Amino acid sequence: MSKKPDHIDQALLRTLQQDASLSQRDLADRVGISQNSCWRRLKALNENGVLQGSTARVDRRKLGLDLVVFVMLRTRHHSADWLQAFRRHVLTIPEVVDFHRIGGDYDYQLKVVTEDMASYDRVYQRLIEKVELDSVTSYFAMEAIAEGRPLPL
Repeated sequence: MSKKPDHIDQALLRTLQQDASLSQRDLADRVGISQNSCWRRLKALNENGVLQGSTARVDRRKLGLDLVVFVMLRTRHHSADWLQAFRRHVLTIPEVVDFHRIGGDYDYQLKVVTEDMASYDRVYQRLIEKVELDSVTSYFAMEAIAEGRPLPL
C-alpha cells in the first residue's frame, strides 16, 4: 500500500489494535460500515501487507517474565556477511523480542524479556558466544509505563 489509508481504513486499524478478536460484524458496526465493505477492506489491508496476522497480548508478569532489559550493542564489523550471521544468531534467541539497527553511539538495540538476572546472564552469554562485539551495555527497566501501545492512526 503506497498511500496512507483513508479514514475508514484508519478506523478499522485503530479498532483492531484495541481488540483483534472482534467478529467482522462487530468490527463493521463499530466503524459504521457494512459487513461486505468491512470484508473487502480487511482483504485489501491483508493483501497489501498493512495487516500482518493477529496476535494476542500476553501479560508477561503473569508468566514470571519480570525482567526487561534494553541491550545496546556496538560492533567494529559492518560487512554484509557479518551482519547476516549476526542477525541469524540474534534471531535464534527467543528472549529477544525486539531487534533494531540504530544510528548514534550504538549500532543495535535489543529488547530482552526474561525471568530474572540469572536468566538474563544466560541470554547474554548466548549473545556473545558466536559473534564478536565491541561493547554490550545493558539497561534494566524498573517500570513499564507504557508497553505495546497502538500505532498512532
